[in-house]
Amino acid sequence: MKVTIEDNALYIGDWFSVSFERTLRIPDDGKQYPLPPGLGRFPVCRVEDYAEQVPSRWRELGGFFIPMYQREALWLGFDGASWKPNAVQVGIGRINAVSGTPWVEGLSSSPQNYVVCPDQPWLDGINAGDGFIRQFVAMPLGKGYTVEAQLTGNERFGGIQIWVYEPKKGRFPDERPKEEYGLSADSLMLPTAALPEMVMGLGAGGKIEQKVYPDTYGIDAWDQQNSETVFVHIVNSEQYRELTGQQAPPPPIDASTYTEYGFPWFELYDEDKGDVASSKQLAQVKSVHDIDAGRAGGSVSERNEESLVIDPEKIEKITLDPHGRPRQGGSRQEEQ
Repeated sequence: MKVTIEDNALYIGDWFSVSFERTLRIPDDGKQYPLPPGLGRFPVCRVEDYAEQVPSRWRELGGFFIPMYQREALWLGFDGASWKPNAVQVGIGRINAVSGTPWVEGLSSSPQNYVVCPDQPWLDGINAGDGFIRQFVAMPLGKGYTVEAQLTGNERFGGIQIWVYEPKKGRFPDERPKEEYGLSADSLMLPTAALPEMVMGLGAGGKIEQKVYPDTYGIDAWDQQNSETVFVHIVNSEQYRELTGQQAPPPPIDASTYTEYGFPWFELYDEDKGDVASSKQLAQVKSVHDIDAGRAGGSVSERNEESLVIDPEKIEKITLDPHGRPRQGGSRQEEQ
């Protein structure tokens, strides 16, 4: 399966794409929040384009890298063809973000360890609860904050892994039906030696109302011999500048200020969709805020963790079209 970059999105195979969306960091206060906005895509760089600057281990792996600030949040935006969908696994530090199981080859239906794109339009975090996820938050390796550290006792990998499977031949059309319009277009493993300091991973943040949809086609629809894996490294803003000579995007607005200015939040109208059971492993993961509080010997007070009161009139409803994609105009993108 070919892998290309277009408009800071990764296109894997003929139809599937994933973008890495900048967003608000949700307060970790026990409340469940609506979908936060997209504040633009993270720039995506190809490792081979910076072969002289990147660590040698990256050259062995290939893949891509994005810049993030420490404690910055992101969500993954998916797109694909409704008439020929893909099964997609998401890993963070080689932990499956849906099932909480180790990052191994092959799809599983019990527990389901993948999403189907479409229908799944985005993933904002780990599948840690019924009807909600815990937000992806960037943290440096070696300090015990990441999901990887908490579930394995080690921080060896970091980054994001995306594994895309094509459907079996004959299960779906090979060409786009005439009535279909408006479409967007071996496991990687780091060596066990010490990682360069620039590598970051993802920890858990606050709760966002979001479902992980069950596979309605069945696991037998997917060709597990026809797949592609990409590794997306995460570096901080200073390291990104050293590698590329470019400045990382500025830090995003904080959630409190965003809400005070009356900008919109979002809710996906998907009451007819099921929800994959939460992962017992991921439900036990402590959030970045909880780890901070434990290490400080008590509560940690910061503006990013203040509870928000969101005016219901400021929550925009997004509906899905018959093909399972957000309807035109139903974007989470918001200009800063």
